[in-house]
Amino acid sequence: MKNLVWNGVALSLLLLAGCPPAPAQSQTPRATDRRATDRRATDRRATDRRATAQPNILWITCEDMSPHLGSYGERVAQTPHLDRLAAEGIRYTNVYSVAGVCAPSRSALITGMYPTSIGTQHMRTLSASSAHGKMPDGVIPYSAVIPPQVKCFSEYLRQAGYYCTNNAKTDYQFHPPFTAWDENGKTGHWRNRPAKDTPFFAVFNLEITHESQVWMRENEPLLVQPEAVELPPFYPDNAATRRDVARFLTNVQRMDAQVGQILQQLRDDGLYDNTIIFFYADHGDGLPYFKRELYDRGLRVPLLVRFPSAEGAGRVDTDLHSFVDFAPTVLSLAGVPIPVYMQGQAFLGPQRAATPRRYIYAARDRMDLPTDRVRAVRDGRFKYVRNYHPEKPEYQDILYRLQQPMMREWLKLHEEGKLTAVQSRWFRPSKPAEELYDCGADPYELTNLVGQPAHGAKLRELRQALDGWMGEVGDLSAEPESVMLARMWPNLRQPATAPPVAALRRNNLTLTCPTEGASIGYRVGDGPWRVYGGPVEVPKGAKVTAKAVRIGYTPSDEITATSR
Repeated sequence: MKNLVWNGVALSLLLLAGCPPAPAQSQTPRATDRRATDRRATDRRATDRRATAQPNILWITCEDMSPHLGSYGERVAQTPHLDRLAAEGIRYTNVYSVAGVCAPSRSALITGMYPTSIGTQHMRTLSASSAHGKMPDGVIPYSAVIPPQVKCFSEYLRQAGYYCTNNAKTDYQFHPPFTAWDENGKTGHWRNRPAKDTPFFAVFNLEITHESQVWMRENEPLLVQPEAVELPPFYPDNAATRRDVARFLTNVQRMDAQVGQILQQLRDDGLYDNTIIFFYADHGDGLPYFKRELYDRGLRVPLLVRFPSAEGAGRVDTDLHSFVDFAPTVLSLAGVPIPVYMQGQAFLGPQRAATPRRYIYAARDRMDLPTDRVRAVRDGRFKYVRNYHPEKPEYQDILYRLQQPMMREWLKLHEEGKLTAVQSRWFRPSKPAEELYDCGADPYELTNLVGQPAHGAKLRELRQALDGWMGEVGDLSAEPESVMLARMWPNLRQPATAPPVAALRRNNLTLTCPTEGASIGYRVGDGPWRVYGGPVEVPKGAKVTAKAVRIGYTPSDEITATSR
């Protein structure tokens, strides 16, 4: 630990609402398709104005759930709290994760970047699968080293004066830097902010709808009866399948009740009409042949946004939105300039893009131990899927998933030859190199249109769109994960962040770090850690502590000093 004697001045927030856009921070290009909604500018003017007052922003996230809400047409599970939120807010019907699984998708949410472009695409990196207990050859558990300019977007909110909390899951494919959150854990809450007038960005992650909760809660009472559930055409209709689907929908109902409790806390605190509320899921259903897939059932999620005083209530937004758009959208609503490196685009707030996005993109790579490489692009109606390993079966033997009773029963029926052609589709020994689906006419994406002359133009268009996206944002899966990791972690050792360096000029303290892209945090006395954004004034005789961290690196040692 180093000791210095400092003089200084107060923290200067560089990202205040209303500032001009930040200068370029990197050579990382934005995605070509930089278009956000709005065809309905008149309806949005009022909500856009809200951003100038640093509104409170709440994210409620659930896991592994397609749009199973009454407002989206769900007829079995009952979701009264979220249906009320939909009635009071904006309901989005075309929102997609960037992967059919959580960790890569969460890396996109927190950074505004595509996982394939920053090295967070493999599921998962921080630990070996609890079921497989190992990693592929040449790969060890690692915290992904992402491009140096890329930050957790909550850092920008903290610099702008927001109190940022996460309760409690991160799973970003890298260890969250200490600069990302004021609070990160099961006690994180807006109620812990230092003053009632401090704006907050609060995240609550609800895990009850996670895939694992189907088998972990199998002894709890069902709220949905198995005979009432509706099965997709590729599921064999038997007791195990119906029971697991009923359990999953029961968990959806229980999740809705948890949402109701969080919203009631907002009302109790007098904040319900002073907070922008987001509700969404981290990818599609946690059921076999849904989760981990790049079909709509693995990617499409609900998104509800309620504005203070229910402005825009009842509006339905049908434009395409991707998870990479969430970070810039929150920054736009908060009045914080969107960094130019972000590959997403805002769809709300004063910095929203002028035109709707034309395509969404998604990727599938390693899943626990099995490896594959699949890419997809979708417009408003059609989906194009490219399989880089058509010689591999679509089904992957993922041990974690085998804990689900319906999965084991499905495999048993397959081995016994008792499945229909549609029910056995998933287990084909190989898959086509290309797939094209009319998602409007074929919502389960079962009829491949590749080779049909009537759809030749659409196939060429989406091929070109996918190639353009991959060329612009990059795709780190063009080489083996072991090679990518060797660049991130030379000699398979995690790099370390250098300690920050202090400089004194005219009583101003500035902090820099020799490690490119490192964020610096500091605290005065026993006060909270703050994100360094400019010169700091230190009261006479005060002790100051500082440290630095770059995402994917270990944090630096702390330096301390006492001002004269």
